Amino acid sequence: MKSWIAAAATLLSGTVLATPAVADVLVDNVEGITPDGKGGVERFEGFLIDPQGKIAQVFHKGDKRPKKVDYKVDGKGRILVPGMIDAHGHVMATGFAKMTLDLSMAKSLDEALSRIAAWTAAHPEAPWILGGGWNQASWGLDRMPTAAELDTVTGGKPAWLTRIDGHAGWANSAALAAAGVTSSTADPAGGEVLRIAGSKAPAGVLVDAATALVEKKRPKPRPEDADTAFGEAQLQFLAAGVTTVADMGTSIEDWQTFRRASDKHQLRMRVVAYAGGIEAMTLIGGPGPTPWIDDDRLKMNGVKLYLDGALGSRGAWLKAPYSDDASTKGLPQMSQTQIGNLMSRAAMDGFQVAVHAIGDEANATVLDSIEELSQTYKGDRRWRIEHAQVVDPADIPRFGRNGVIASMQPQHEASDRVMAEARLGPQRLAGAYAWKSIAATGAKLAFGSDTPVEPAHPFEGLAVAISRTGADGQPTGGWQPQEVLTREAALGAYTTGAAYSLFAEDRLGRIAPGMRADFLFVDEDPMTAAPQALRGTHVLETWIGGRLAWSAAQDGGKAGVRR
Repeated sequence: MKSWIAAAATLLSGTVLATPAVADVLVDNVEGITPDGKGGVERFEGFLIDPQGKIAQVFHKGDKRPKKVDYKVDGKGRILVPGMIDAHGHVMATGFAKMTLDLSMAKSLDEALSRIAAWTAAHPEAPWILGGGWNQASWGLDRMPTAAELDTVTGGKPAWLTRIDGHAGWANSAALAAAGVTSSTADPAGGEVLRIAGSKAPAGVLVDAATALVEKKRPKPRPEDADTAFGEAQLQFLAAGVTTVADMGTSIEDWQTFRRASDKHQLRMRVVAYAGGIEAMTLIGGPGPTPWIDDDRLKMNGVKLYLDGALGSRGAWLKAPYSDDASTKGLPQMSQTQIGNLMSRAAMDGFQVAVHAIGDEANATVLDSIEELSQTYKGDRRWRIEHAQVVDPADIPRFGRNGVIASMQPQHEASDRVMAEARLGPQRLAGAYAWKSIAATGAKLAFGSDTPVEPAHPFEGLAVAISRTGADGQPTGGWQPQEVLTREAALGAYTTGAAYSLFAEDRLGRIAPGMRADFLFVDEDPMTAAPQALRGTHVLETWIGGRLAWSAAQDGGKAGVRR
């Protein structure tokens, strides 16, 4: 724990970057690219930022620049794009993932066990072994790992490691004992305790709602640990060019962490919170969504609800049984009546509703609820479905008909396609990760990463969106290539579409007069770079509100304190 606090001091006491305080700033000599708000892109050469950190004018070739400004930024011909908006991330989990055991790079069970053993030896003071990122599908296993296997490398200390999708956890025997999970423990509604074959004894992996059995027993982070984790998360987002993130599942503790950062002038990026359930919603927002605070850096918009689990752990709620396990259709977390009641409770106080739905039955159920609730709750509601990974083609038109925002993550398609084929079979792939089909209905796409499930790398997501291929360039021609997006549509989903999903299109997502001056200098043109080059885009500088928030050259990976 002490090392975490030391890290916080290093992260948050870095040299303040040289940026103007209150002044007119001319950014000029750039190859500027921005969505034009009409589905295309606009190119420009410079713009003027006012003292409030908003764009006052945009300059094209031949336009006269102001003769006198307080500060001038020479872009030196570099490519400039709007700041990227991650429409679905988990901010605190992203930070804590850097501070705990990371298994995301393990390519086999043996490698995972070796990493666990090394981490355990290096952290003898830790009361529990905590971390995550494992993925049995990428290990080539046709089963989940077991407590017995984890026992061999944890020395009797409790261990709890979450699956990469966050919808399952791997416990050793000590953790199961601490949580009181035994052969007599019943599966909770919406969850499953995996059992040793031929018995009722827990095997070691708990899925969806069952993970709470262990979660409530593991050590909880202290406020100072949370502050450190948020510092880590901000560094990752800023370095990747993410200037705004929608935090999905915000707890009251998370919100207080964001507020502490704001109070200390250490909130460098923008965070739009979606509370993790109705209780957290009322604790944070009270009678309704909060206003923007701290120069539009923090706001609480609504609530995030869960209807099902994930494909990888077979928790996604499908209309027909899994192709690779005919005994299950997934793990719905509640009925349509229950989800409808919760959505209504939030909507009556003006909170925006975002519902996690991955399987085709889950998506159909949310769409049914939206159609019903739309008869009561009029006006601009902007209902959101998070992930919408597998949708029955017959249900796709309902996204456009009801103005539903499809909050999707392109990197999931590249990571999941082989697993999705196994889980779904060929007959259900037409509606899988169907970005273009959903957009064609008139629905808004809002792209994100689901970090830490996938890294918050928007340019990697852009590469996937325009190619339907992974880092290896496979499959040739793209997976389900009919769903490839144009570059303009993909860029829009990470900027104007994501801003719209946050009720922030009047201030974020474009380089245009009246918008916040959030922008990036990058080394690749997203409108021309080949997918592989686009995937490797380097962010050179990240500016937020007309101030330099992160610089690869000057900051060396540390975000200084905002003044």
